[in-house]
Amino acid sequence: MGYGQWLHGEAVGTGMILASHLSMLLGGLDAAQCHRICELVRRAGLPTSPPDWSADEFLRLMAHDKKTASGKIRYVVLRNMGHAELQHVADALVIEAIRKTVASGAESRA
Repeated sequence: MGYGQWLHGEAVGTGMILASHLSMLLGGLDAAQCHRICELVRRAGLPTSPPDWSADEFLRLMAHDKKTASGKIRYVVLRNMGHAELQHVADALVIEAIRKTVASGAESRA
């Protein structure tokens, strides 16, 4: 799909972390729950940080995801652990979640 050298499962793992950060920003998860998900992905040996792309590049690529409907990206949002739904989210919040995901991946490598 032109995303580079990542396997599907690796992209899913990082997507789970992105969804966790986004869910925390939206008030569905607290910091401890978000950290737990990030740690589980790391322990599974999956990447914890996305590629070094601009926010515009992420949004452009996510627009082709199967969860996109009527030209709008729907994101996986956790209302609580184990309770996910798809919803539209403002780009500004998604960009902030991407930044948090990049930062958390950098911390786990340090």
